[in-house]
Amino acid sequence: MPRASRQPGESTGEYVKRKAGAYLALTKPRVIELLLVSTFPTMIFAQRGFPPVWLMISTLVGGAMAAGASGAFNCYIDRDMDKLMKRTKGRPLVTGDLTPKEALIFSWALAIASLVVLWVGTNPLTTALGLAAILLYVVFYTMILKRRTAQNIVWGGIAGCMPVLIAWAAVKETVEWPAVILFLVIFLWTPPHYWPLSMKYADDYNAASVPMLGAIANARRVSVQVVLYAWATVVCSLLLVPLGHAGIVYTAIAGGAGIWFIYESHVLYREAQGDHKPAVVNRKAMKVFHISITYLSIVFLALAIDPFVGNPLFG
Repeated sequence: MPRASRQPGESTGEYVKRKAGAYLALTKPRVIELLLVSTFPTMIFAQRGFPPVWLMISTLVGGAMAAGASGAFNCYIDRDMDKLMKRTKGRPLVTGDLTPKEALIFSWALAIASLVVLWVGTNPLTTALGLAAILLYVVFYTMILKRRTAQNIVWGGIAGCMPVLIAWAAVKETVEWPAVILFLVIFLWTPPHYWPLSMKYADDYNAASVPMLGAIANARRVSVQVVLYAWATVVCSLLLVPLGHAGIVYTAIAGGAGIWFIYESHVLYREAQGDHKPAVVNRKAMKVFHISITYLSIVFLALAIDPFVGNPLFG
């Protein structure tokens, strides 16, 4: 019997729990967590304090739903590819816990609900940016770029940058230079975050014919790109000091975390240039992958604390 249906001997409670877990997995909750890490601090920085509670709830819930809908559409579209990759073999459309029809209906419902939440709780600009984020991830990245170019994650990563614009627009009802800088930080951070992961899972991507740079290029070339993008990310993050009214807390913490991120990227570069076994290089690559997440979290934590301590260093 298909797993999407109730299994023999499975209680009603067990069935409901399994289906609920499958729908949750479809939204890629870990990605949602990372997006919320950038959304909430951006709202605080834009407000120079805590925004109204209802605005925060509407933005965070609507944004999380939009991200979840995007992830669900992605799982639906890539279900053929996910069957070929060990990393994605546990996704609900591969295991059969959900049917494609169930996934598609859920994706549409969640997308529409997210826009309703943003429309009611924020403003038209924020809602439009939420819609743009969904379209960028589902159409621009998943349907157009992902299977066609090694630069897929660079330009497709624009969708992952949208939460900071959404957050800023929710508070200010416009998009200003600090939001643009934060957008660029995430844009530049995405390749050195994701390419090390694709180095680790190169066999998976090659089996699915997905031209991720980390899978189709050698480690030496990828490590050079990781270093260059890491430097660009850190430099861009510090532009928030002269152009975004950041203070000493953000400057010190973002600068310190940036040095760490750059250092570990150079360590990966050094290992990739040597005659080390692929397994050794892949371990270093995964270390950079995890450090990149910590780095971005630290930067946005500093962003949230900064308005409450001291004054902007410029202006």
